[in-house]
Amino acid sequence: MKWKWKFPRLLALTALVLTSTASPYLNTASAAGADDHPWMNKSLPAEKRTALLLKNMTLNEKVSFVTGDVNNFFGFYNKDLSRLGIPALTMADGPAGVRIADPNVQDKKSTALPAPIALAATWDTAAAKKYGTLIGSEAFNTTHNVILGPGLDIARLPWGARNFESLGEDPLLQSKLASEYVNGVQTSPVIATAKHYLANNQETERFTTNANVSERAIQEVYARPFAAAIKDAHLGSVMCSFNKINGESACENKTLLTDVLKKGLGFQGFVMSDYGANLSTVASAKAGLDIETPGDPFGLWGAKLKKAVDDGQISETLLDDKASRILTQMFQKGLFDNPVQNVRIPAQKDGAAARQLAEESMVLLQNRSQTLPLKANELKSLAVIGPDADNASAAGGGSSLVSPTYTVSPLEGITNRAGKNVKVSYAPGTDPISSADVISGPSAVPSAVLAPPGAKDGQTGLKAEFWTNASMNGEPKRVNVDPQVNMNLGFYNFGGFNAQSPKLPVIPGDFNGTMSARWTGSITAPKSGSYKLSLTALGSSELYLDGKLLVKNEGKTLQTIKADVELKEGEKHNIRMEYRTDSPSHSRLVGAQIRFGWEPPADTVDSRIQEAVDLAKKSDAAIIVTRTYDAEGFVDRSDLDLPNNQERLIQAVAKANPKTVVVSMSGRAVQMDSWKSDVNSIVQAWFAGQEQGNAIARVLFGDVNPSGKLPVTFPVNEDQTPVSTKAQFPGVNGEGSYSEGVFVGYKGYEKEGLTPAFPFGHGLSYTTFDYRNLKVKVSNPNKDQSSSDPDVQVSLHLRNSGGKAGSEVVQVYAGKLPTQVDTPAKQLAGFAKVTLSPGKQTKVDVKLDPKALSYWDETTHQWVTPSGEVPIYVGSSSSDIRLEGKVKIGK
Repeated sequence: MKWKWKFPRLLALTALVLTSTASPYLNTASAAGADDHPWMNKSLPAEKRTALLLKNMTLNEKVSFVTGDVNNFFGFYNKDLSRLGIPALTMADGPAGVRIADPNVQDKKSTALPAPIALAATWDTAAAKKYGTLIGSEAFNTTHNVILGPGLDIARLPWGARNFESLGEDPLLQSKLASEYVNGVQTSPVIATAKHYLANNQETERFTTNANVSERAIQEVYARPFAAAIKDAHLGSVMCSFNKINGESACENKTLLTDVLKKGLGFQGFVMSDYGANLSTVASAKAGLDIETPGDPFGLWGAKLKKAVDDGQISETLLDDKASRILTQMFQKGLFDNPVQNVRIPAQKDGAAARQLAEESMVLLQNRSQTLPLKANELKSLAVIGPDADNASAAGGGSSLVSPTYTVSPLEGITNRAGKNVKVSYAPGTDPISSADVISGPSAVPSAVLAPPGAKDGQTGLKAEFWTNASMNGEPKRVNVDPQVNMNLGFYNFGGFNAQSPKLPVIPGDFNGTMSARWTGSITAPKSGSYKLSLTALGSSELYLDGKLLVKNEGKTLQTIKADVELKEGEKHNIRMEYRTDSPSHSRLVGAQIRFGWEPPADTVDSRIQEAVDLAKKSDAAIIVTRTYDAEGFVDRSDLDLPNNQERLIQAVAKANPKTVVVSMSGRAVQMDSWKSDVNSIVQAWFAGQEQGNAIARVLFGDVNPSGKLPVTFPVNEDQTPVSTKAQFPGVNGEGSYSEGVFVGYKGYEKEGLTPAFPFGHGLSYTTFDYRNLKVKVSNPNKDQSSSDPDVQVSLHLRNSGGKAGSEVVQVYAGKLPTQVDTPAKQLAGFAKVTLSPGKQTKVDVKLDPKALSYWDETTHQWVTPSGEVPIYVGSSSSDIRLEGKVKIGK
């Protein structure tokens, strides 16, 4: 597949919906009455209204109805259907809020919610309902009646660049939260769209990779959240993905779309393609695709679909089924009877809701010496450190990036909460995080050790010259000073998709395609010793040190080439780098990718880190706010490192101040093992939305007792996971092996005997909880192995044994099943979030999910409950088990 094939599809993502109140399609429903349009009779059931309308549609209208407008990349519109009063399907990206693309609608601003992975960390179904309800309301009031969310892609890879859009690694946790998210969205006249169906678990090669997944893993892991949203929330729509599954493209996969989704799971809604993910006319139509959204390749439905019906390749009955599915959902969800509107959303009210969700999502990973909560009356000075602590840009990039109604930075929130009697000072410590940091490889050489030619007044960085050709011909089109050589253009440089720091220079879109560049200046080592200097690049590049070629990287694929060099402290060396976008992979979307990296001697401290160290030394406490860059696009990091020298920053500051707290803002797991023993406290804050600063401050100062639990496992490093082989990620020759089977996430760590840094379900509190009196009973035991599901109830007493009010997530896990089939040693079977005042106790009842006591049989193609005893584990995380019991199931 050629990259040029994908350009229009991702260009479409720059503005998925261009809908204004002036659109002729927004209010067509209200113009039609029940007399001439009997399907507008609200008293009739949706199915009857659909049948009446379908009878009045011509073949051309049906084809138009299921085909996206290829001339409109900004959304899906029904064409030439105003005579029938059919309202347009106006779609907005999700799932972390409503991404408004039309500049005429509320300045394109809506509430930026915490990332879905943060929602997953709440382990709170009520929070999920609140989250979805807010999205549905804002979608409807910003002219949208379809929201492209939730994202139900299992976080299979700890380093996944799009994990921030996921609801975690466990299918039961995802299922419970997804159902309430969908229920919330669809309380408004808005259709929720679950994505991406199926096995869309990586960004690297996501357009072409073939995910080889067993039937059992599909049923027990990857399809389960979709099944729950269908059963428990009447999900309206599903989006099929780009990748292949077991050799067939997702949108042409009859096994998954028709046999599993529509027949097996009883899905009554409609299937839409991701933008440009449809690759055929007849094959996709017969497989179960119902809407071809706009994108490239063009016109695979439309006129070609009409011809296929005329030629008898596709029956009109099949076409009727597609149109009927869409119409029924539109009637059921109220789209015909409630035209979308443009009503100013309540920014402060919805912002407050975003803050509350963020507060509930934060996970206290570590808290030695009870460093947290901070007490303002015991502090005179506080150091806030971190490259982007002074702005609120920490968010996942790509199509889900929301333009917020307002923002609060961590520095602002902490300063305001600390009060006027605490001196709060700020030092960045390192350079800002950029879109280039989604790429693996050594950290970029910091600007503090670089200087352009003729630098004056402590000027740092390198002189940069850019050309819009690949050979540096002619005069450069851009000449300026770049702080670092750390660049990732193309899709990651499109306006509105980039969540990097606003402190970084803006690179014009002219350079997103073919370009070349030269950087010149000098490097001065902050410490004597052996350095590894490197070029990580896609495209050819060279690094010259004092005029001699040190590193040559052919860059046919993205790779890192290193060279060892001895440098003396304070000694200046001239450097020059040249780079060209001459890889076969380059396009307007896969743009320039290059990083000038380094691996300095241990304990190397540059001047910017030293400023942070000096500030920490004279402060009563130090708060380091770190972040990653995670985004939809073309690559996942293959490591879990903190980018851009943040690890060295933590180590240096922690030595200077024993009361150091790290606030980690990321959408994925981060490697902490090299520094977690150096700091007292760690708070996992995720991408916390537009109120991130206030939410972080309220947790740090104890206004909110943290209650979040990890929805993903944090491994020690990228080599100690159940998916660390190249065959599993990124795959070999385009083939991705899901050889871990059902042992995804914590189940795989236990199976492989891998001890993580922080386990699934982990999360501390400012109080303590006691678990007592476990009871397990079966209300309706199975009479045979394939009859009704067992009704297993677990009860216990939970007591707040500490001194602060707080919430605890009681987690119940089922052990290995009594069968020769290999099943997990622990599998989440149920959970409950409970809030208690100090000294109070309550009885907690948890009904176990029957699927945790069953397995999918690939011979009979059904769920089977075996007979015998199953261990039951109850605790505060998957590894912190407080009570144990057992239950007899089956015959």
